[in-house]
Parts: sequence; C-alpha cells; structure tokens
Amino acid sequence: MAFPERFSNLPEYAFPRLRALLDHHRPGGEPIAMTIGEPRHAMPPFLAEVLNGALDGFARYPANNGTPELLSSISGWIGRRYGVDLAEDRLMALNGTREGLFNAAIALSPEVKGGQVPVILMPNPFYQVYAIGALTAGAEPMFVPATAATGHLPDYAALPATVLDRVTVAYLCSPANPQGAVASFDYWADLLALAEKHDFRIFADECYAEIYRNAPPPGLLEVAQAVGADPERVVSFHSLSKRSNLPGLRSGFVAGGVQSIRAIRQLRAYAGAPLPEPLQAVAAAAWADEGHVAESRALYRRKYAIADEIFGGLNAYSPPEAGFFLWLPVTDGEAAALKLWRETGVRVLPGAYLSRDAGGDNPGAGYVRVALVATEDETRRGLTLLRDCLYA
Repeated sequence: MAFPERFSNLPEYAFPRLRALLDHHRPGGEPIAMTIGEPRHAMPPFLAEVLNGALDGFARYPANNGTPELLSSISGWIGRRYGVDLAEDRLMALNGTREGLFNAAIALSPEVKGGQVPVILMPNPFYQVYAIGALTAGAEPMFVPATAATGHLPDYAALPATVLDRVTVAYLCSPANPQGAVASFDYWADLLALAEKHDFRIFADECYAEIYRNAPPPGLLEVAQAVGADPERVVSFHSLSKRSNLPGLRSGFVAGGVQSIRAIRQLRAYAGAPLPEPLQAVAAAAWADEGHVAESRALYRRKYAIADEIFGGLNAYSPPEAGFFLWLPVTDGEAAALKLWRETGVRVLPGAYLSRDAGGDNPGAGYVRVALVATEDETRRGLTLLRDCLYA
C-alpha cells in the first residue's frame, strides 16, 4: 500500500516526542506540568448559563460561517480592540484557530507563482501547523530564523528578492509563540510594504494578543487600516483559547478581505466542520465581555512578576513582552528537559521540538519553553526548582 510522500519527512509532533523522551524515567519530585499552552485559569463563570440556554441548538446543523450573533460580537470586539470596523462578510468563525491557519493556506496560496513552486514563509521556531498548511497547499515551507539577533521575530526583508518573488504567504505570530516578542506598528507596516512589493499575503497568528505586560500589542488589522494596505493582503486569526481560558471550546475567527474570506468560506462549506450553534452562543458571549479578560491578564502579570523575581539575576533571562511562555536558554534543550524531569519532576518542552534545522542550525535547540499556565503558587515552585536545577 502506497502512502503520500508530502508528509513523510515530518518529525514526530512535539508532545509525543516529549513523552518518548521523559515518560520512561521517574520524576524527581511531584510532577509540575509547564509544557503545553493550555490555560488553567478559570473560564468565565457566566458562560454556563449561556450554554444551558442554547442547548436546543444541538438539534440543528450549525451555521457554516458563524451565526449572525457571533459574527456581530466578533466585529464589535475588533472595533473596540483595534478601532477597525469590519462587516460580517470579512469574518468567519473557526472551529479552533488551528483549522483556520491550516485551511487558509489551502484556500489562498496559488499552486504556482511566476512559473515556479510557491514559497510560504514562517518564523523558526514556529507553530507546527504552518508547515503542514504549506505542504498541503503544494508550497515550499521556508523556515526563517527568529532569534535574539532579530528580536525573536523573523527578518523576512533580508531574504533574496528571488525568494520573495515566489512567496504567496508569510505567517507571523505576534505575540510570538514561544518567545513572547511583539511585532511593533513599524514592523507590521514594513511587512505590509514588503508584501505589496512582492505580492504576497500576511497570515497574522494573533492568538496571544490579549495577554501582555503593559501596552496592548498592535494588530495587523489596525496597522493595515492606518497605512491603507490592500485588505486582501491581510488575514488575521484570533482565538478564545488564550483570551478567555476556553481551549476546549475550539472557537476562534479569521478576518480578512472579502474575496479572501469568500474563498475560505467555500473551502469550509465542502471540507470543514463548523462550531455547533450552542458553542457559537458561548463564543458570542465571551467576545462581548471584557471583565474576565482583564482579570485573567492580571493573573498573568503577577506570574510575569514571579518569573522576573526568580530569574532576574540571570543574564540569560529575557523577560517576555507578552504571551504566557518563558523561552529560557540552556546548553541543550533535550538534555535540560530530561535533567529537570529526573531531578525535580518539572516538565518543560525542548525548544528544538518547536523549530527545524535550517541552514545547518536549529534555532530552538538551545532553549526550553516554559508555560506560565498553572496557579501562582505552583508557578513559583516550578520556576524555583527549574532555576536551582539548571542555573545554579
């Protein structure tokens, strides 16, 4: 039996790799999970009543693009957050943002550009679905280093013009997973100018946009409006998983130009699975409420302070601007994760599992990613054990 070759060279996904690395070793203490980006703050309590009142929706097929109530709620949030007025034909609800990040590449990346195989750019390290989206769309994924030397954001403008002319899509995550770096207004504006010059779209993965220390991170939608960019160059993805502590809801949205959203909607109509209507009702209520977001953000800010206190004396520590990960430098990420597990029971993710070898280098190999998703007490205990084990 033959199998397709397009995915044959994929490494094992990050978390099965981690289990293979750690699980046949005994933990050196009471286990503390600091690996996966799964928020463990309380979900908004008022949503249970919303769900209970919408249960009859399970008896109907859900609206493919999003109910009018959900799309209106999303549009209202975009207006409050970014000052951008988007009509509902520029939005689509997602069954988890990963669905959108994957399907948008299939729907919007042309099969050929300039008579050549297209290129889809992505930062390195990166969210793994970017690479799968590129391969499925028949494009060449290109992993562009996002290291301390580049401010932990990719320098796409440094690529040769011959490469940029083949680009159909450039993914960017801001705030960045895993480094917590934030794309500034000028960064987005320069990337939009580059996209205009070389005729490609920007896919902005902004799922961590509501978790930050100080000023709200600028978003691609607001920058595109401010500089007068073509709306069809801009595709933005947001999620309730991080904003509202609802990873199990599997609810997000994609925003873009009318033609881009029409193409994504058409693919969804044939091959997608829309969110059940009761869950769309929950999502609409969550997007409409800011109080629970502010409370959750305050908790993350307290955990930033804990991390700064514990690691503040280490020259290697770079405080994240936003998001809920620490990106900590070590000699070898796998060796550090294994040592930490065997000696303390703290479980972290080797950085190499989030990046690829490119040009003979893996920019994640010398890091571990640490998720600040646990309670404050457990976060303090876990980070203290980590510091004493790896940096003493």
